[in-house]
Amino acid sequence: MNHFQAILTQVQRLLSSHLPSQVRALLDSLLEEQLLSREYHRALLHEPDGEALARKISLTLMEKGDLDLALLEWAWSGLQAPAAKRSPGLRDHGGSAQCSAMELGPLEGGYLELLNSDADPWCLYHLYDQMDLSSEEEIELCSEPDTDTINCDQFSSLLCDMEGDEETRETYANIAELDQYVFQDSQLEGLTKDIFKHIGSDDLLGDGVEVPAEVGQKSQKRPEAPAMPVVTGSFLVGPVGDSSALPFLPPPALSDQEPACGQTLPEEPAQVPAVPAWSSASGLNLPAGHIQLISTLPALPQGLWQISGVGVSSVFIYQGAMPQAGQAPPSSGPAIHSLPKSPGRPGSTSPFAPSAADLPSMPEPALTSHAGVTESEMSPTQSQAGEVSDKLPRWSEPVEQFCRSLRDKYGAEPAGPDGVLVQVDLVRAGLERTSSKSQEWGLATPDWAERQLARGGLAEVLLAAGQRRRPRETRVVAVLGKAGQGKSCWARGVGRAWARGQLPQYDFVFHVPCHCLDRPGDAYRLRDLLFSLGPQPLAADDEVLSHISRRPDRVLLVLDAFEELEAQEGFLHGAGGPAPTEPGSLRGLLAGLFQRKLLRGCTLLLTARPRGRLAPSLSRADALFEMPGFSAQQARDYVSCYFERSGATEHGDRALALLRDQPFLLSHSHSPTVCRAVCQLSEALLELGDGAQLPATLTGLYVGLLGPAVRDGPPGALVELARLAWELGRRHRAALREGQFPSAEVRTWALAKGFVRPAPGPAAAELAFSSFLLQCFLGAVWLALSSEVKNKELPQYLALTPRKKRPYDNWLEGVPRFLAGLIFQPRPRCLGALVGPAEAAAADRKRKVLTRYLKQLQPGALRARRLLELLHCAHEAQEAGIWQHVVRELPARLSFLGTRLTPPDAHVLGRALQAAGQDFSLDLRSTGIDPSGLGDLVGLSCVTRFRAALSDTVGLWESLRQRGETELLQAVEEKFTIEPFKAKSPKDVEDLGNLVQTQRTRSSSDAAGELPAVRDLRKLEFALGPTAGPQAFPKLVRILAAFSSLQHLDLDSLSENKIGDEGVAQLSATFPQLKALETLNLSQNSITDVGACKLAEALPSLAASLLRLSLYNNCICDAGAESLARALPDMVSLRVVDVQYNKFTAAGAQQLAASLRKCPRVETLAMWTPTIPFGVQEHLKQLDSRISLR
Repeated sequence: MNHFQAILTQVQRLLSSHLPSQVRALLDSLLEEQLLSREYHRALLHEPDGEALARKISLTLMEKGDLDLALLEWAWSGLQAPAAKRSPGLRDHGGSAQCSAMELGPLEGGYLELLNSDADPWCLYHLYDQMDLSSEEEIELCSEPDTDTINCDQFSSLLCDMEGDEETRETYANIAELDQYVFQDSQLEGLTKDIFKHIGSDDLLGDGVEVPAEVGQKSQKRPEAPAMPVVTGSFLVGPVGDSSALPFLPPPALSDQEPACGQTLPEEPAQVPAVPAWSSASGLNLPAGHIQLISTLPALPQGLWQISGVGVSSVFIYQGAMPQAGQAPPSSGPAIHSLPKSPGRPGSTSPFAPSAADLPSMPEPALTSHAGVTESEMSPTQSQAGEVSDKLPRWSEPVEQFCRSLRDKYGAEPAGPDGVLVQVDLVRAGLERTSSKSQEWGLATPDWAERQLARGGLAEVLLAAGQRRRPRETRVVAVLGKAGQGKSCWARGVGRAWARGQLPQYDFVFHVPCHCLDRPGDAYRLRDLLFSLGPQPLAADDEVLSHISRRPDRVLLVLDAFEELEAQEGFLHGAGGPAPTEPGSLRGLLAGLFQRKLLRGCTLLLTARPRGRLAPSLSRADALFEMPGFSAQQARDYVSCYFERSGATEHGDRALALLRDQPFLLSHSHSPTVCRAVCQLSEALLELGDGAQLPATLTGLYVGLLGPAVRDGPPGALVELARLAWELGRRHRAALREGQFPSAEVRTWALAKGFVRPAPGPAAAELAFSSFLLQCFLGAVWLALSSEVKNKELPQYLALTPRKKRPYDNWLEGVPRFLAGLIFQPRPRCLGALVGPAEAAAADRKRKVLTRYLKQLQPGALRARRLLELLHCAHEAQEAGIWQHVVRELPARLSFLGTRLTPPDAHVLGRALQAAGQDFSLDLRSTGIDPSGLGDLVGLSCVTRFRAALSDTVGLWESLRQRGETELLQAVEEKFTIEPFKAKSPKDVEDLGNLVQTQRTRSSSDAAGELPAVRDLRKLEFALGPTAGPQAFPKLVRILAAFSSLQHLDLDSLSENKIGDEGVAQLSATFPQLKALETLNLSQNSITDVGACKLAEALPSLAASLLRLSLYNNCICDAGAESLARALPDMVSLRVVDVQYNKFTAAGAQQLAASLRKCPRVETLAMWTPTIPFGVQEHLKQLDSRISLR
């Protein structure tokens, strides 16, 4: 049985670490060795259970008795037989003294185990090479008794076949990882000394150093290698010293090529003597003469192949015409006096150190760790590298030309105010359902102090996805935010950052607006998606596409406004897309990208709104970030930059003063779109002279922007444009084509006034509204003026009614507020400024309908989100009757728990609370409210009590203390409460501890006494579950004594906290300080007799206060029950005891029943448990009716 277990363990380990195709190869090998019958082989191929498959294979091997596991390892490799059966065409690269491929076998475990084993890495490397090469049946290997050779045509065919086979590419990528780890400086220190001890410093590339005589003598037993370059395992060898025998030269077309912008210059080629091939461990066969070693390049030009191996950092094969015998190599070149340092590993002089660009699986931190270091600091050989940059180009000419064109395209900065950029730190985000019964999704709302800012900027955003994906897997990063938050501007900034060389981990960045992908047809290819569908299409040939397909891990694809693809919702789960060269639909191309069948290994960067039909799919992205909008300081910076770039610097300060005079617009300036609109209107008002004033509402802001333009436009143009905006919004679209305009005159006018602008993309005739808020405003204009919308249907568009009564899904979410403003604000300065008097008069009937509807609403019956929307509509209406009705009906207890509060929400809520004339209690937990808004709300005199996140509140107190606002600080401390408090995460316990620490610090510094929030806490629940519960409970115990008024301590959780006996012992020590404790719930905490005894000893400390004790569903046996029975008579205030579902028997039950007779004040003893016989329970109940069995 021990022998079977050994075989089973080996087979399980092999099956768990290999691909399905390799498992099939193992079974096929067992079939060939006649260890399996064909029927059993066929059954094993369809075995779904991996554990069952391992056992069946192990039993098969057990039947052979003396079968060695080496045969299993050989069958696993599936490539070469044991040494006794090896083909004569395959020589032993390790020599007779080295282990054979069969003896080596596939290694188990990780790289560390490989290094600690006795396996020769060169044999291992050659073994995997032969594994991959032997599977290519189309390649004819030219075998000789002493060396294996592949000519250039065969090698080119091999690489082409590799490129088309996904499994082969993955196999070679695994070999590259092994190469990266094995070829380290420390592992090859001795070998590099032997190989490079004869490095010369001659001035000419064609000249070498004479080979020492003793070295030449050692190789006389080997036959002379041919002059033709040969490939031995993973290594290519060719003479370089003599121009007449030169097998290949660098491509002439690439000799004078300049490196691309932002490109890392290659290191210098080194002159190395050609040491004859050894038979020990290298497997490298070198002819007599000198060889040329060219150090690693980040990427290779088309037709230039790189082979790495023992003794060389990189050797290149150039596929092309052979040079004539009379052709000479380059006549001059730089001299190398020392080994160049590896570009990917600072400070390393090892030629085996791979560069960052050559390792597709290298983590991105290695690629960006020198973002702030100058090139001179990173490259000590910068001057020499610059001298040879024209000799060793990075890519072929078409690829270089395309890269330069792409950088020029993305590197151009917009002129004027369009180029205003303010750096905003993204916030790590998550998506969640808006409610337990809802199918809608929205951004999760963390507390302000819990926000995780991506302070590392774009680099941190792009690196975040790598934490959840294996190397060479496609990574998806989603940047989410509401419309108008600047997502598209940020996405375009990614391209500019790459064009400036700030994203060295990517060779190519493609920015594609998603509205360009919503097209019919099935004749699209990958080249169309990358080169033709984005803004300013670029021409690219097949060589460029082939280069990109070979290194997809160096490609960043930005899909902007992902919500535009809602019409193609099923592509994320549909069938995979076509091959890169096959035509298909855009839906299929997108499916191939997201299902990792096209450009597998690339990075997909999406920008989208956090709501809509695609939101559930976005929640599965590798990394999610939120675009938070502007802070107050960033808004001021934007205004200043806007007027600087517009050439009106003198207006900047005055525009800021105008904005500060309108607090509502100031709160809206967190949105870049609103901030830009404020700047545009301020610029127009300041040009008119003094006395300028901004409006108090968003409706007035856009009326002021559009009014002058409408007066200069064609008659009826605004209404037609408003109709288009509404119809497109109903279809979730913002782009419109030229044919959709009623006339060319209207199109010209809308384009000239900035209402629409050319949409980024290849179609020049496609336009888009300049902002989402403008489209919402125009949609509201259509609803206010259109006779097609019935008056009785108009209230439904305010989005205040249940979803089933809403005729649309509120995609144009700004429409309700604009509609209320257009309908109710005075006609001369609102609708009358946009249309004629007759058209504006048509809105009077709609005004009456909306007035009756709003006054019938009961704000106290609305949910938090709809209540906020009602407050915004009432504010936009600027109608005193509606505003007074809404604020008077506000309930005294307002809970916004789980509802996000933006700066405009906090402002309009504070204004309503002040106007209501009554006291309020606010629950602001999980609202994400910013510190400024929190301070403004809780500082109101009408707010007498509030709850908020502990971390945010403590931060607010500290801020007020630093500003010296002592009175406000004291008032806020008095209003804050945490009753009742439920700890659901370790952070809750940590925040509670910080609150207690704040009280202790406060008490030691002044005579203010206890914090009301700590002093008045009466109920505390602890529900962290079995994993976090035992870890966080000791922290809770340490602060329990601070809650002097605590009456209810609930340690029960549906998922069981399992604080155990140790937790009970720690808790019992705090009982003397918990003088007011009335309820103690210790249910489902894995308490045994040990814990019960500790509890019984400490219970008398609570004798005067404890009313209810619950030990339901623990592990208390008779000893624990006996201890509790002895303690019960001392509990003079105890009324209810629950010890159901424990493990004590009839003996323990009888002890409790006997003790109960001594406790006349106890009302109920619940002690049913399956370990007590039914008859005993019934007898005890008959003796004392206070015993409950249910």
